[in-house]
Amino acid sequence: MENSDKEKFSYTYSAKEQAEIKNIRKKYAEPEEDKMEQLRRLDAGVTQKATMISIVIGVIGALVMGIGMSCAMVWQGFWFIPGIIIGFIGMITVALAYPMYQKIIKKEREKIAPEIIRLTDELMK
Repeated sequence: MENSDKEKFSYTYSAKEQAEIKNIRKKYAEPEEDKMEQLRRLDAGVTQKATMISIVIGVIGALVMGIGMSCAMVWQGFWFIPGIIIGFIGMITVALAYPMYQKIIKKEREKIAPEIIRLTDELMK
């Protein structure tokens, strides 16, 4: 028998099977990020970093303020005045969380501005 005499077998999958194949393939293939997703990711990254840092500063300030309040209220002898000072330092730290947030946002936006402008120019064409 020659090769030309052999019957060739071909099989096509149904639409349901094609969809399942695509879903399985999607799990293993590297995801392709479109420009809009990249733009959203860059924009969200700016606020995430600023939010995390300002939350940490605020929580630390609140804890310090609580320590000061405890010193002033529980140990009223020697620790009363240092407790007030420690509490005041905590209040200042809490108050600095939002200005720090704004400063980080501004700095990060300046850093990624060229990339954002380039992507938005490509998307608006």
